[in-house]
Amino acid sequence: MRSQIGALTSSQRPPRGPNWYPSGIVRQIVLDTETTGLEIADGHRVIEIGCIELVHRRPTGRDWHRYLKPGRDVDPGALAVHGITNEFLATQPEFAQVAGEFLAFIDGAELVIHNAEFDVGFLDAELATAGISPPIAERCRVLDTLALARRMHPGQRNNLDALCKRYNVDNSTRDLHGALLDARILADVYLAMSGGQAALGLDAAPTAPGAAAAAGTVARGAVRIPVIRASDAELAAHEVSLDTIDRVSGGRTIFRAGTARGA
Repeated sequence: MRSQIGALTSSQRPPRGPNWYPSGIVRQIVLDTETTGLEIADGHRVIEIGCIELVHRRPTGRDWHRYLKPGRDVDPGALAVHGITNEFLATQPEFAQVAGEFLAFIDGAELVIHNAEFDVGFLDAELATAGISPPIAERCRVLDTLALARRMHPGQRNNLDALCKRYNVDNSTRDLHGALLDARILADVYLAMSGGQAALGLDAAPTAPGAAAAAGTVARGAVRIPVIRASDAELAAHEVSLDTIDRVSGGRTIFRAGTARGA
């Protein structure tokens, strides 16, 4: 019999589990994996999973991280990338042993993954090997930051290192790939690329004399609210969202129709 771990409907789940948030709260999990090699068809397996939780685009401090025993050797090429040895992995749990807690952590969230097809494909293969259903896409929405970056920066290099350089994200500790480290870096890149707190400066009020005036402010009673202009990256991300809405609606959106009429 195939296991149904994590397959309960919302009405069947406890109302106050570890991942419970009030209605309207946006929960995202930035996720990365490391593997024994590149091809599922060649029997390669997941050996590390790292997850970072964001709620309303802010890191909560919660994460989930495990190394896994794959039941096969790591390819030399993969070892050169992540440095995770067969000897170390031999002491780790198998995926099936931690699948329940992993699925409980990601359940119902939007997954933010760079080159999502690769990671989701490997995770689905692990679920299938463990006899667990349903697959990732039936548990979570998936946002592929590589696809987003390619739309925002066509014709440019859009791997994680290139995006770190483009968005001034510090990746100086990334001598080797690691799932949790890369998830943390990707979280910073995603927030900057999609107009997050780091790009907008929402966490820091101006302190220098005249700084608020330079940024532009709007008075509201005794509170002066900074007006922050959108960056090129934010405008590009907004256009991506508009394109998606227009495509789903079959081209019947008012804003696209108005543009076509020259409004």
